[in-house]
Amino acid sequence: MKNFEPAYLKLLRSGELKERVREAYKRLEACDICPRECGVNRRKSAKGAVCRTGERAVVASYNPHFGEEAPLVGLHGSGTIFFSWCNLHCQFCQNYEISQLGHGRECEPEEIAAMMLRLQEMGCHNINLVSPTHVVPQILAAVLIAAEAGLHIPLVYNTGGYDSLKTLELLDGVVDIYMPDMKYSDEEIAWKYSKVRNYPQVNRAAVKEMHRQVGDLIMDERGIALRGLLVRHLVLPEGLAGTAEIVKFLAEEISKNTYLNVMDQYYPCYKAHELPPLNRRITAQEYEEAVRLAHEAGLYRLDEKRVRLVWLWR
Repeated sequence: MKNFEPAYLKLLRSGELKERVREAYKRLEACDICPRECGVNRRKSAKGAVCRTGERAVVASYNPHFGEEAPLVGLHGSGTIFFSWCNLHCQFCQNYEISQLGHGRECEPEEIAAMMLRLQEMGCHNINLVSPTHVVPQILAAVLIAAEAGLHIPLVYNTGGYDSLKTLELLDGVVDIYMPDMKYSDEEIAWKYSKVRNYPQVNRAAVKEMHRQVGDLIMDERGIALRGLLVRHLVLPEGLAGTAEIVKFLAEEISKNTYLNVMDQYYPCYKAHELPPLNRRITAQEYEEAVRLAHEAGLYRLDEKRVRLVWLWR
């Protein structure tokens, strides 16, 4: 699509992006960046009660990634920056060394900005911020620096879906593509397997706000995503993810035009071997049932089963 401009450049020119950075860092002083609202002063020596992150974001790695959804990957890959730690404690996390053990190194915003610019130089179609929820202030600061230095490709907010409405307001006009997980439709299951309260309510409110900001996913003439909502739903054994309720919500309260990735790659990891039925992979029948439910709900933009090298971080 000709003449497309990432959302954050307009805010850069108006000076609003700099104001968003200031406001976000102020909120770190009694942290309410994620829905847990732990109140810790992350600008001092303290770290978030669950995310275990202080004033500096921790980055595990950055690189062009070819295992993401096709509209993000294109020909040259999605420019992923993997943030360590997480505001969820998924007991089956397939990248627990990063999300739960915090492997990575602390980085200043200037370093993260340099990563963004390097990924753009490598030809990546977007900057894909993986597990960004707990480091939104640091991301905003990096985007400001990178945009002033010439960053001009879309931003992807690739999240576990447990996001604060107040924080999403800071991202309005900054993020081009929201890619949230919708993990669970049942509160007790969310607590048992991700140690989080009110996940379905928080998650649905966040997805509504994301869609309000960016709308349905739109792509250019090459099929590369430019703007919009892309939802991920990981199918779990014995229907634990609550697929029927999630696809019904998307079809009735978001849009039947929602781009939904029905993910089949669950396998037991981290503590899943101690938590049956999460101690086994899903069956073909369980996956096919999830796809059938999505179609029956009226969703038609489905990214269905295919061989990929992608893992669920959160």
